[in-house]
Amino acid sequence: MSAGDELSSCIEWQFAECGELDARLRAASDAGFTSAEFHLWRDKPVDALAEALAETGMRLTSICVDPRKSIVDPNERSAMVAAVREMIAAARKLGKPNLIVASGFRVEGLSEEADFANAVTALRAVADAAEEAGVTLLLEPLNTRLFASMYLVSTKIGLDLVEAVDSPNLRLLFDVWHSAVMGEDIVDVLDGRIHLVGHVQVADLEDRHEPGTGSLNWEYIMYALRRLGHSGAIGLDYIPSPPMEQSLALSRQKICQ
Repeated sequence: MSAGDELSSCIEWQFAECGELDARLRAASDAGFTSAEFHLWRDKPVDALAEALAETGMRLTSICVDPRKSIVDPNERSAMVAAVREMIAAARKLGKPNLIVASGFRVEGLSEEADFANAVTALRAVADAAEEAGVTLLLEPLNTRLFASMYLVSTKIGLDLVEAVDSPNLRLLFDVWHSAVMGEDIVDVLDGRIHLVGHVQVADLEDRHEPGTGSLNWEYIMYALRRLGHSGAIGLDYIPSPPMEQSLALSRQKICQ
């Protein structure tokens, strides 16, 4: 499979007119998707989603660990590990999707070195839990436009953390939109390190809509992903601006080129 061959619908935002998430999952299947993803899970109908997955044959690519705790704050470490373990247990019904871990916020007064060391310790602990359960954790860098004091807003540092933890069950989630907001170049940050990336998500600048509605060069982005060696699904982590049928057609035009 080459980059862009499989698209994963973010049913958190897409097919919203269909109602509950299980209905959105069925609508995504009817639209030709074979995989989907969403954000936080505690307010979602997990049992109904499990039934819809079984009926449609769809798979979930990713769900966010909830509640989100800081990986750099030692005072939140035990709560973070507990949240990951609880998410692992809940996700068994959903086919063991990848579990997205956000970094949480910086702790005032700590150095960059202390932040990194604390993050490695926390991620090692949750990677142990993931290895035991046979699931993959995805560490996600975000951006300072949305979260001014977020710790992890750099793809390079995120990859450094994945390397430092050195677990086959911890990989990076590379989100094109977050990375572009931070002014990163995809080749610069991923060259030689694509094997550490477990999932890729896309949206266009500025407003996080479908590819083709903003300023990003999708021919360059998709060529780079293919050349670098990404072979997994592409998560459509965007808010659709036109009706979903038109939105999906535009996304496929830009991503599956």
